Amino acid sequence: MSLITRFLGDPNQKYLKKTQSLVDQINQLEKELVALSDEKLKEKSTGLREKITVENLDENIPLAFALVREAAKRTLNQRHFDCQLQAGVALHQGEVIEMKTGEGKTLAATLPVYSNALLGKGVHVITVNDYLARRDAVWMGQIYYFLGLTVGVLNHEQSFLYNPQYHKAEAEKDKLRDELGSFKVVEDFLEPCSRREAYQADIAYGTNNEFGFDYLRDNMVVSLDQKVQRGFYYAVIDEADSILIDEARTPLIISQPQKESVRDYQFFAQLARRLRETSDYNADRKMGSVALTEEGISKAEKSLGVENLYHPENESYLHHLRQALKAKVLFLKDEAYVVKNGEVVIVDEFTGRLMPGRRYSEGLHQAIEAKEGVDIKPRSRTLATITLQNYFRMYQKLAGMTGTALSAAEEFDKVYHLDTKAIPTHKPMIRKDLPDKIFLDEESKFKAVIKQIKEFYKQGRPVLVGTTSIEKNEYLGKLLDREGISHQILNAKHHEEEGQIIAQAGRLGRLTIATNMAGRGVDIILGGNPVQSEEKEKVIKLEGLFILGTERHEARRIDNQLRGRSGRQGEPGAAQFYLSLKNELFPDAKNIIQWFGGERIEKLLSRFNFPKDEPIANRFVSQAIESAQRKIEGLNFDLRKRLLDYDDVMNKQRQIIYHKRDEIIALARGEKGEDLGKMVLKILEEEIRQIVGFHTPGQDPQGWNLEEIFEQFKTILLMSDDVHLQLRKIIQQSQPAVSREEIINYLMKLIEEDLKQKEEKHGRQNWLDLLKLIILRLLDDLWSQHLSSMDYLREAVGLRAYAQRDPLVEYQDEGYRMFQEFMLKWKSSAARTVLKVQIK
Repeated sequence: MSLITRFLGDPNQKYLKKTQSLVDQINQLEKELVALSDEKLKEKSTGLREKITVENLDENIPLAFALVREAAKRTLNQRHFDCQLQAGVALHQGEVIEMKTGEGKTLAATLPVYSNALLGKGVHVITVNDYLARRDAVWMGQIYYFLGLTVGVLNHEQSFLYNPQYHKAEAEKDKLRDELGSFKVVEDFLEPCSRREAYQADIAYGTNNEFGFDYLRDNMVVSLDQKVQRGFYYAVIDEADSILIDEARTPLIISQPQKESVRDYQFFAQLARRLRETSDYNADRKMGSVALTEEGISKAEKSLGVENLYHPENESYLHHLRQALKAKVLFLKDEAYVVKNGEVVIVDEFTGRLMPGRRYSEGLHQAIEAKEGVDIKPRSRTLATITLQNYFRMYQKLAGMTGTALSAAEEFDKVYHLDTKAIPTHKPMIRKDLPDKIFLDEESKFKAVIKQIKEFYKQGRPVLVGTTSIEKNEYLGKLLDREGISHQILNAKHHEEEGQIIAQAGRLGRLTIATNMAGRGVDIILGGNPVQSEEKEKVIKLEGLFILGTERHEARRIDNQLRGRSGRQGEPGAAQFYLSLKNELFPDAKNIIQWFGGERIEKLLSRFNFPKDEPIANRFVSQAIESAQRKIEGLNFDLRKRLLDYDDVMNKQRQIIYHKRDEIIALARGEKGEDLGKMVLKILEEEIRQIVGFHTPGQDPQGWNLEEIFEQFKTILLMSDDVHLQLRKIIQQSQPAVSREEIINYLMKLIEEDLKQKEEKHGRQNWLDLLKLIILRLLDDLWSQHLSSMDYLREAVGLRAYAQRDPLVEYQDEGYRMFQEFMLKWKSSAARTVLKVQIK
C-alpha cells in the first residue's frame, strides 16, 4: 500500500462506496417491478423513453437499471449482482472497469447500454471479433427487445437486425439459452439488413474495424444519403485493453492498388538474403529497426550500381532495401503472419487471430510476399486513414471493460482521458497463481511441460496451454502426438471454431492448446457448456482448470488474461508459466534473455551451476523478468503515444477536409440557404485575384503586365474568338488607367455569364450535382496525394533528430505548410476545371 493511499484512503474503494447509494435505489425498485406483468413492464420502459433527456438521464438511472435487471430475469433467467450494478454505473459515467473473467461483463454492459439508448442517439457496443458481435447481440438482444429497443449487428461485409421471429419459433429460443455459442443458432435470430438500417437501430454491435472503416467510407461518399453512420454519442468497448491499446498500434487505412513493378521487390528480397547480420546490418528487435553497416552499404551499392546509396535520388532503393531486411529479420512466418492459399495473412500479435484483408503499409507487405515467393500485389495508394485512438476520441462518452485494466490505467488516462475502476468479484477468487518454472533452454522446458501435461491427463484434469505463436502451438501439438495424448489445437488457422473449442476447455480430461488469447470473450465453464453437473463436480475435485503458459508476453496484462481463464465465479483453478532462458529450437524467435533482462540474467545465472532439466527456483530471475516486462510496456506505450502525436497533426487536417466535404454535399442540395454555385464563385474570385495580384506588382500601373493576365485568363475560361478580341481591345485601351478592382470585376463578370449559361442549359440541380462531383473528385485525389506526402515527410523528419531538432515539431511545421499548399492547389484546380467543363 502506498503512503498516499494509507493516509488518504483507497480512491477505488471511495468510488465503490459512492456508487452503493445508487445500487440501493435500484434494489428498492425491484419489489415494485417484480409485481408487474410483462406488458406493464414494457409500458414502463416506453414511458421512460418518452420522458428521458440528456439533462434528466442521470436521475432516471435507478429506474432504467432496475428495468434491465427485471427484463434479464424474465428473458435470460439471470439476475444482475450488486457488483454488476456497480460496474454498470461506472460504465455509464464513462469509466474503464476491470472485472475478472467470468464475472459477467457482457450482462453488466446491458445496464448503461439500455439507459443511454433511450435517448435515441444510437449506442455502439464494440467487440473483438464478428462472432462475439453476433453472439452478444442475440444473447443480450433478448433484454433490449423485451424493453422495446432495436439491435443491429455490423459484421465484415454483412449487417443484421436482431429479430426473435426470424426463421425460428418460440421453442428455438429455449434452445438458444442452452446452446448459445453455436454459429447456426445465433444466426437463426439475425435478419440481414442494410448497413444504414443496422446503424439506425437503438443499439449497434460490431468490431472496432467495422465502425472505423464505415467512418472513413462515410467520408468518401458523394451524397449524404450514402452515409450509414449517425453520429458518435456513446460507445462501450469490450476487451478495452485489446482494442484501445493493442490494436491501436495499427491505423485503419482504405487504399487502392497503384501501378508499379514487382521486380524491384524480388530483386531486393534476393539482395537481403545475401546480407548477413552483424557484418552487413544490425537488427534491433526491441525497437523493430534494421540498420546497415558500412560493409553492408558497400555491398548494396555494388549490387545496385550506385556510388552513394544515401543520395536523395536513391531514396527509393534505400527504402526498398530497409523493408526487405525488415521482412527477413523482424517479420517471421507463423509468428507475424501465415501463408494461406498463396497469400500472406497477418496474425494479430496479441490474440493469434488471422486478419484477412489487412496489409502492412509502405511496401512491407510486398517485401514479405517477395520473401515467401508468392504473388506480389501492387502497393496501394492511401485514400483515407485514421488511428483507432482518434476514432474513439470522437465519441461524446466512451467506456470500456476488461479483465486487466489497472496495469494499463496510465495509458487509458493519458490517451483517452478515461479513469479506471476495479469492480470486486461476486465470490472470492480462489485460483492459485503458482510461481514460474524457469529452465535453461527450450528443450528442457518442453520436456517439463509434456511431463506435467501427462500427469494431469492421467488424472482427467482439464488443461489450457497458452503459446505466443502458431509455430510453437503446432510444435507442442506434434510433441503431444508422439506421446499419444489427444488434444485440441486452437490458433489463428482455426479461428472459425474458436468459440466452441474454448468454451469446452473446462471439460473432464480436455487438453486445449491456444495461441495467446484466442477465444477471448468466451467463458470456459467447468464441466462444459451446457453444464454437466456430475462432470463439473469431478473437475472441481481435481481443483479445476489448470492454465499452463509456455512463455511470458511483452505485456503483463496478456499473461494475466491467460491466467484469468481459470477460477471464474469463485471456482477452483490454477495457473503457472514455464519459461526458458535460451530459445534453441526457434533461434529466430524471441527469448527471455533477449527480451526480459538481457545480460543481467545471464550474469546472475553464471554464478550458479543449475542442472539443465531442473527448474530455476530463484526469485531474482522472476523479478528481473517482471521488471523487464514493465520497461517494455513503458517503451511500447511511448511508441504508441508518439504514433498518436503524429496522427494528431493529421487528425486536425482530416477534420477540416471531412467538414469541407460535408459542406460541399450540403450546398449541392441547397440545405444552407445558399448553393454550391456561390461557393464556386468565391473560389474563382480568389483564383482571379491571385492571378491579377501576381501580374500587377506595386502601385505604378506602368509595371503591370496586363497582357500576361489576358494569356492566363485564356487558359482558364474557354471563350469564343469574339470574346477574346473584345477582352484584348479593352486591355489595350484601358492601359495604364485601369485599376486592379476593375480588371477583377470585368473578368468575374465574364465568368458569371459563362456559369449562368451552363446552369440555364442543363438545369439548376443538374449543374449543382456536376459541380459537386468535380470538386469532390479533385479534393479526394489531392487529399490522397497529400496523405502520401505526409507519410514521406514523417519518414524524412526522423533523420533531423541527428541535427538536434525535434522531429515532431518539424512534422507539425512542415505539415501545416504542406496543408496550406494543398488547399490552395485544390482551389486552383477546382476553379480551372469548373470553367473548362463541357457537358455533352
